[in-house]
Amino acid sequence: MKITVCEFPSEPSRLEPAWARLVEHVAKSESDMVVLPEMPFYRWLSQSREVDPDEWRRAVQAHDRWIDRFAELAPATVVSTRPAIDGGTQLNIGFFWEAAKGVVDVHAKRYLPDEAGFWEASWYRRGDGDFSPAHTSKAKLGFLICTELWFTEHARAYGQQGAQIIVCPRATPTDTAPKWIAGGQAAAVIAGAFCLSSNLAGTTSDGGDFAGIGWIIEPEEGVILGLTSSHDPFLTMDVDLATADHAKTTYPRYVVD
Repeated sequence: MKITVCEFPSEPSRLEPAWARLVEHVAKSESDMVVLPEMPFYRWLSQSREVDPDEWRRAVQAHDRWIDRFAELAPATVVSTRPAIDGGTQLNIGFFWEAAKGVVDVHAKRYLPDEAGFWEASWYRRGDGDFSPAHTSKAKLGFLICTELWFTEHARAYGQQGAQIIVCPRATPTDTAPKWIAGGQAAAVIAGAFCLSSNLAGTTSDGGDFAGIGWIIEPEEGVILGLTSSHDPFLTMDVDLATADHAKTTYPRYVVD
């Protein structure tokens, strides 16, 4: 299975050329799955503590417009998160898209920071805590959206439910990059699943500074198979999902309560 992770510009004005390069890369690589960062198609609203419902609605509309273009990445399955409004409640929802199904919502982000640059709990509400894996046409996957990566009990639960891939769409800053990679390695080992992550990248006009560094990490020993960089923002690798299935039969995955 060919999987693509990426780092994607945090400034909306740079989206169009980055998208064109991504479409070209995915077609050339014949990718089966593409993982995008957390809420990638609008400026990072949580940079500001001042909540503006109109801005949130504009972010929802911008994501809807870009999702309408996902057919440009077909036949790949596309995985990301999007801002949403559900019954008047603002949420950050992890989803996958496939040409035959359209958008399939999977999991609303549960664990929300609330600090300088990441006023997420101010901007939107916590999800309901459902961490059930998703069945795509390519693989069985679980979402750990950004901060959720640190709640390792869910990585273990995903592994016990047979997830072959853990996806971690992120919006994380430059100065914390090493610990996020370490968290991805831990999640892969705990779950016995490939851990895939894509991140926003670059500085923004309102003071944001995002690290980039998408990753693909293998499920048995947590070995980093590849990282993106500013010079190589797209990474595609061919992985064998049977490796994840086998990892669950080995230490420490087989140990139960």
